[in-house]
Amino acid sequence: MSDRPLRPDTIAVHSGREDLTALGVHAPPLDLSSTYPLPDIEHGGDAYESLATGGHPLAEGGMVYARLWNPTVARFERALAELEHAATAVAFSSGMAATTAAVLSHCAGAQGTPGKRHIIAVRPLYGGTDHLLDSGLLGVETTFCDEDEVAGHIRPDTALVMIETPANPTLQLVDIAAVVAQAGDVPVLVDNTFATPVLQNPLDLGARMSLHSATKYLGGHGDVLAGVIACDEETATRLRQVRAITGGILHPLAAYLLHRGLATLPTRMRAQQANAQRIARWLSDHPAVREVHYPGLDGDPRGILGRQQQGPGAMIAVSLVGGFAAASAVTSAVEIFTHAVSLGGVDSLIQHPAALTHRPVPPEARPSADVLRLSIGLEDADDLIADLDRALGAAARVTGALSEDAVHA
Repeated sequence: MSDRPLRPDTIAVHSGREDLTALGVHAPPLDLSSTYPLPDIEHGGDAYESLATGGHPLAEGGMVYARLWNPTVARFERALAELEHAATAVAFSSGMAATTAAVLSHCAGAQGTPGKRHIIAVRPLYGGTDHLLDSGLLGVETTFCDEDEVAGHIRPDTALVMIETPANPTLQLVDIAAVVAQAGDVPVLVDNTFATPVLQNPLDLGARMSLHSATKYLGGHGDVLAGVIACDEETATRLRQVRAITGGILHPLAAYLLHRGLATLPTRMRAQQANAQRIARWLSDHPAVREVHYPGLDGDPRGILGRQQQGPGAMIAVSLVGGFAAASAVTSAVEIFTHAVSLGGVDSLIQHPAALTHRPVPPEARPSADVLRLSIGLEDADDLIADLDRALGAAARVTGALSEDAVHA
């Protein structure tokens, strides 16, 4: 094979499948075993210790127990790591399980020694992440700030800097390299869920971890719950130890579905992004829409698109004329869009962040009540536009925000 690096489309199809020919199969196998035979007590014990402390299966002793390791999960991890230009990846039962493990693995001290307990988080973040950090449940202190304020909040006990870009739900772009420079020796975690490895590779910009709610674009079909972190091997060892102790490993059937989903990820992402670009431009001219939040519509004054993120993605947020009443009316009036939380699937979804995903976020940081978040799917863009046009028109009439002439302008 040529020394030329493979393109993402090729990697997505072939990664994690390197040994299939030797196994004599074409499709990746699915291992649903909950436990594995041991050759003897000594080898089994050594293997258990290796896995429980975040290591890999030993040559002898096998995989021991599915809470510690599963080969189907490991295949998905290898595939995702290759797409993210990472040494390895660690998969979890949900995105929040992955986020929790990232915090615990960096804030917990070695046995008998205190850990670092301070985290810096750049808002906005996914509501679940914000809630976790703000709740105090993990025994950490979190400083929330803007991206240009990170350096001023670094302390000796700062364990981690956390950012999300594009941010949920406003699609605000955060300059990863600039945050990494401010963080210095403090590791940076980037939630890369909205962009996916197709559009953005945070580790190439100096981040320590790239996190995904794999439930979203990586799976792509709304039928799997998962999280995954791409990182270096030292970080992965700590993450796997937390995973083994807390029981947060991904189920192998979910890993199988995710690995299959990766093969079409680049194609899906491009098609959904093309739909979103059309819809965002159309929404920006609609009289019932106050503002469209979508990367690139403002001309990208900081030059993040192209330099950091290879395309604006397939998520859109809109602020509506008529406020919460209009937002509520739109979600009730759509027919093709499904009113539901989550995102990144082949079908289009619409939801109200302030009332749902970001409801636990403190009021001062919660999205505005007039904001709706749209996840654009693979339907025909003209059909999606017609659905939104009907719903926006119905909302404007219900709220009285616009005249009848303006609705039909």
